[in-house]
Amino acid sequence: MKCSQCKNEAVAFLKYNGSHLCDKHFIKFFQKRVNLEFRAELRITRPVRIGVALSGGKDSSVALHETKRIFGMRRDVSIVAVTIDEGIKSYRPETMKAAESLTAKLGIEHRILRIEDAFGVTMDDVSQGDRLTPCSYCGVFRRKLINGAGIEEGLDYMVTGLNLDDTAQSMMMNLVRGDIARIGRMGPHSISKDGLVPRLQPLRKIPEKEVMLYAILQGIDFSHSTCPYADRAIRNEFRESIDRWEERSPGTKHSIVNSVDKIKALIPLESDIRMGKCKICGSPSPGDICQSCAFEKELGTWT
Repeated sequence: MKCSQCKNEAVAFLKYNGSHLCDKHFIKFFQKRVNLEFRAELRITRPVRIGVALSGGKDSSVALHETKRIFGMRRDVSIVAVTIDEGIKSYRPETMKAAESLTAKLGIEHRILRIEDAFGVTMDDVSQGDRLTPCSYCGVFRRKLINGAGIEEGLDYMVTGLNLDDTAQSMMMNLVRGDIARIGRMGPHSISKDGLVPRLQPLRKIPEKEVMLYAILQGIDFSHSTCPYADRAIRNEFRESIDRWEERSPGTKHSIVNSVDKIKALIPLESDIRMGKCKICGSPSPGDICQSCAFEKELGTWT
């Protein structure tokens, strides 16, 4: 097929808008959406320090690449990448290598934190025995370390690589659970809250397959490895259902995100949502004890 905007060969067909795009016009369309999302989420009126949560996979690698593309030449913006080593021997070494390669290539400061150092346990350890899926623990521990790193580094914002698929899945999971408060706390964040670094999500309306294609076309270093524990997560069931809906009715994922964004706008401002401090570690928490400390207690890793 030919590109809808020129006579060159198309590299992508976007079913949700019916367009075929060549490599040049696909890259242009991709970058335009990232530019618009950053513009909608971020207003820079003073020097800022931006962090990027970098796993080494395609999404976070593209997020770092785009953050560098847009803000790299600005003197009032500094960028640092933050990588969390979860302690998964069959997976993490390769992704760490990709993350280190990309940050070196882009000239970005890179900080690495290990879950084992912070919580006394690896995800390989957690996977043993009759417990919740490793993803349940991993997500909580990673978020706490990323936020902690943001505070220690004096970051004003933390960019994540959540794509359209990730965002639609998370929104549907929260809706099914009836967790309106969590929907209200979902990123991107428009305000700063004590103890929490606001999250930016420049890829939130770009499908996962398009993020992959962009990474390939731009020659962005990333790891193709997948976590060996990912297939245990309940998120997979939501992914499969939403993918089927998208196949039958292109644009469904965008509709989910746009609809929940409207719902979120009706929820009290983030500052009005109840958020106290954990009695154990002092981190922001909707309850008396944060989920991280609850997991540490369960795993018996408190020091």
